[in-house]
Amino acid sequence: MPETTRLKVGVQLHPQATDLASLRRAWRDADGAGADSIWVWDHFFPLYGDPDAEHYECYSLLAAMAVETRRARIGAMVTCTSYRNPNLLADAARTIDHLSGGRFVLGIGAGWFERDYREYGYDFGTVTSRLTALERDLAIITDRLGRLNPPPSGDLPILIGGGGERITLRLVAEHADAWNTFGPPEVYAHKNRVLDDWCHRRDRNPAHVERTVCIRPEEVGHWGAYADAGAQHLIVMVGAPFDLGPLERLRREVDSAG
Repeated sequence: MPETTRLKVGVQLHPQATDLASLRRAWRDADGAGADSIWVWDHFFPLYGDPDAEHYECYSLLAAMAVETRRARIGAMVTCTSYRNPNLLADAARTIDHLSGGRFVLGIGAGWFERDYREYGYDFGTVTSRLTALERDLAIITDRLGRLNPPPSGDLPILIGGGGERITLRLVAEHADAWNTFGPPEVYAHKNRVLDDWCHRRDRNPAHVERTVCIRPEEVGHWGAYADAGAQHLIVMVGAPFDLGPLERLRREVDSAG
């Protein structure tokens, strides 16, 4: 992703305990409200509330989102590499990138929600084995993206999610165009410094990795603290019934601050 001084704002729409009409309306409204990015997560079951509530698959949603939005970047926050063959994942990402007119971001991570694995028949393994698989798959995905015909329509940046200081942040420095984790601001600032250190150790310009952070709606008023901690892109996490008020407030306040 190109270097930027403008603070970006986005929204993550939780695809649980809702219906498709509501999700589709929410991403269209977010796009119209000036969101720089719109995301869904890559899980198969709800992460909170009723564990058996309605839930929808990520990449099917992203294909629909690609053709129903016009300006925002779109992606998964984040894709679990364990669920998909990495060559096929690269192909799906490239195809959605074309559907969106070059606005797709390949958000990716090692996975953590055991129920997804258990009920869908994937090997859960260990944290270390999942991170090892992530490192292997990143190389495969990058290679496949370079060989697809046609190639991606846009730059198709790779975002890695996670805050592990020994492996995950090293992988960000080595492979990613963007990085995402969570707060609070003082924790984010620390992780940001660790990532800078990994970039220097890997001879990577830290400015070439966009810094994103997922925040709760009640944290919108603290956006300045996140910016001071190094965040360049704030993403508000929103569940059904998809009140976009916090996103709109964040957009207004950031714009007013210049």
